[in-house]
Order: sequence, then structure tokens, then C-alpha cells
Amino acid sequence: MVTRFSRGVCLLAVLWLGGTVAAYAEQTSSLQWTMKVLTVDSNEGLDLADFNGNGLLDVVAGRNWYAAPDFVPRPVRTIEDWNGYVQSNGDYAYDVDGDGLIDVIAGSFVPTEVYWYKNPGPELLMQGKMWERHLLVDTETSFNEGQLLYDLDGDGVPEWIVNSWRKNVPMHVWKFTTEQREVTIQEGNKERTEVREVPSMRKIVISEEGNGHGIAVGDINNDGRVDILVGTGWYEAPESDPMAGNWKFHQDWDMQGSIPMIVRDLDGDGRNDLIWSRAHDFGLYWWQQLPPGEDGKLRFKEHLIDDQWSQPHCLHMADLDGDGQEELITGKRVFAHNGRDPGAFDPPCLYYYKWHPDKLEFTRHEINVGDAGGGLQIRTGDLNGNGRLDVAVAGKSGTYIFFNQGFADSPDAN
Repeated sequence: MVTRFSRGVCLLAVLWLGGTVAAYAEQTSSLQWTMKVLTVDSNEGLDLADFNGNGLLDVVAGRNWYAAPDFVPRPVRTIEDWNGYVQSNGDYAYDVDGDGLIDVIAGSFVPTEVYWYKNPGPELLMQGKMWERHLLVDTETSFNEGQLLYDLDGDGVPEWIVNSWRKNVPMHVWKFTTEQREVTIQEGNKERTEVREVPSMRKIVISEEGNGHGIAVGDINNDGRVDILVGTGWYEAPESDPMAGNWKFHQDWDMQGSIPMIVRDLDGDGRNDLIWSRAHDFGLYWWQQLPPGEDGKLRFKEHLIDDQWSQPHCLHMADLDGDGQEELITGKRVFAHNGRDPGAFDPPCLYYYKWHPDKLEFTRHEINVGDAGGGLQIRTGDLNGNGRLDVAVAGKSGTYIFFNQGFADSPDAN
């Protein structure tokens, strides 16, 4: 493989047993894509859900939502611009208040509050009504790189898992609950207040220190429990209630990883591997997990996937070609640090990578080069009803849908 240049990672307790460089090539048998531009602004997050209840997947991206099948923008919220960014680091579609309508949860880079935006219902949605903003919690924690919604305790309700780019920031998880709170009620031209039970979150302390750029959830030590991985190591889930704390921290690496990283058993040996990237540099990798060392610590062999383009900030996996095996999807986060990252002025790009288990390597396939990057979130879903998974991205190059047209020689390609 032609590599840009060698880049190592500081592995502390993890033993690095050399890096095999997997050969990749642009393949002629690639899926075909058509592009739709939804908007151009600095928003970098998005999600997919059926917001108006018509059975079609819509898009929410920052200030607007886009109703399928035409994807015309309608307002959700206002967002403050901030130093080349917007003060939002992701959109998460979730029915917060249990009324059957999908709402939106959003966090921010610097502000400490987490808000949810109430879906006003199909009729008001189509009239362009703004969504009411409600406070879920003030986390009192800033420097937020991103977050995940994931059910850590298996109760069917996801937790809000926050990642910080600062290594010494506490590692907290937030669990949905309700609380009594004084709220303002608008009645015509008048307002009144009353106490109501409203959605909220309570803090679960994983650790008071130990975070860092990059996050994943998955069973990295293969004990059947879901662990949390961050930029400076991983938290081992306790045998008892994970919401009771007592997570053991293993400071096994030091990286500026992607949001998210991905835990998967790629080679089929029963041990989970790790796919990660240098979010603000060149380099996309997978770590092949080896048998533990005599000291019981995890060991990995590093494989390079690609280092020809920079800032692969977000990773996503989905079965794009319908063969039952997921592809890796990622792209350049355009101007992630406002032009200060290596390769910042290279063209935007978005790729998918096909996994070949017989060769233990990925091959790269182009979705788009020159228009769109990967932003902070990548989502997949059938957005035009043709049975194929499409790709939606948002970033400083714009918010886009790439419609999956299948292979060029497919009988139903369009």
C-alpha cells in the first residue's frame, strides 16, 4: 500500500506487535451514488427518524428538519454561531416525553446544558412551527467533543454518554428520569407557572478523571459486558449494576480518536477488535485483538486502513451493498479545527470501505470527493424507498444525502 507517512500511537498497557499495512485499491465494482444538497452552513450533526408519522425517514440537521420525500427545510431551533462552528455537536432523535412523537436531543461544545426539542406534531410540523426547547440537565461540565446514546444497563432506555477532548475531565453517563420542576405555561397572551413532572437526567459517575478525544461502547475484553472506550483508555464494566459506578479504568493508550470508534470482531476469532481514526490528522486503522498477555492486559496488532486523507472524525458501519456484511463509512471533517489540522485544505471526501475477511483487509470505494465530508455524525437509512441504504452527512461543506443507486450493472440501478 502507498502510505502518506508512518504515524504511531502511544500504547501504554497495550502491547503493539508491529503494524501490517493492508493493501487497498479503488475498486471498479463500486456502488453508484446521486447527491442531494439540503443546506450549507456550519452545522456538523444530523440524525434520521420519521418525525411526521408518515412512514418515511426524515432528516434533522441543526436548525432544520427535512421531510421526506422532498426534503424541504422546515425549522427546528435557533443555534448560536461560535468561532467558526455552531454551538451544537450533534442531533439525537428520541421520544423524550413518551408521547409517541420523535423529539430531538442536542448538546454543545462549550455550554454545559443539554436540551431537548419537543416535536409539535404532524400538523404544526408542516406549518413550520419551531420546536419548544426544554432543559434536560445542566451537566456543569464543558469541553464536550461529542456524545453517544446507548443502552448500557439493558433496560431498554439509552443513556447519554459524554466524551470530552480534555483528558482530565470527569467521565459521566446520564440516565433519563423525571423530576418536579416549575414550568411556564403560555395561555393566549398570558403566562402562568406551575409545578410539573418533566423529563430530566441524573448523573452516573464512571470516573472523576480519565477522558480524552474519542469514544466507543462495546465488549473490548470479551467478558460479555459492555465497556466504554475513550481517548486515554477504557472503562471495564462492573459485574454488578453498571449504573452503580465502580468501573475500572485501564489507561492502555493515548490517542485523539474518532467519535465514535467501533468495537467489532472483524477476523471472526471471538475477540473484539477496534476500528479507530486520528480525528484531527491522517490515519484510519483497525486493531486486531490478540490473546491477552501473561499479565492479563489486552494486546493488539495495528493494521493501517488508509492514510491518504485527513480528519476522519466520525466512523459508521452499515450494510450498503446488501450482502449481509457491514461496510465502514467515514469522511473528512471539513475544517475541523478551522484549518489548523494537517491536510485541512485538501478536498472534502466521503468513502466506504469493504471488509475482506479472507485477506483481513479493507478496500476503499468512493462516495464523493470534492463536495462533502463526514462531519460529526454519519447516518444511514433508506431515504427514497428503493430498498437500499442511503448515506446522510452534515458538516462545514454542507448537509447532504447520497442516494444509493446500487452497482452500475444492477438490473434495477437508477
